[in-house]
Amino acid sequence: MEHTGMKVLIHASAFFAPFLVPILMFLISEDHEIKKLSIQAVLFQLVIGLLITISAFMSIFLIGIPFVIGFGVMWIVVPIIGIAKALQNEGYDYPIVGRWVQ
Repeated sequence: MEHTGMKVLIHASAFFAPFLVPILMFLISEDHEIKKLSIQAVLFQLVIGLLITISAFMSIFLIGIPFVIGFGVMWIVVPIIGIAKALQNEGYDYPIVGRWVQ
């Protein structure tokens, strides 16, 4: 496993540029792991954003409130776990979308 800095940057970009950094890393990197991680990061942001939006809409009926909280926590915690795994040179697949990209 190489490119620790690039992996950390992709995970950390969830807090400041969730689409721009992974797309740029995908375009400039030749490494398959970086490309896979970049696609997963973008898909994760899209899916979590969609899930939070649907949950927020469902909050009108009160059923969506726990989902908004759960997905909101997940939106913050998952990139932090990814950063920790990257710093330990361990592989990490994002939940929900990790198996979509091989």
